[in-house]
Amino acid sequence: MEPPQRDDNHVETDGERRLANLVLLAFIVALLGAGYWLINAMVEQRTLDDCLAQGRHNCAPVETSVR
Repeated sequence: MEPPQRDDNHVETDGERRLANLVLLAFIVALLGAGYWLINAMVEQRTLDDCLAQGRHNCAPVETSVR
């Protein structure tokens, strides 16, 4: 069984290049957003752990609605 033939004569068009760049940009933005969220979650957890290690009881206050 022969591998599929590669078409070396294919020239990438501006539209294909633009689409590939937009997909890559969306991936990078999503990756940066996930990294930012993860770092914030880790900082919050570390702050909570430090508070609990000091023996405090009000480290994670519960928010209640005002009536």
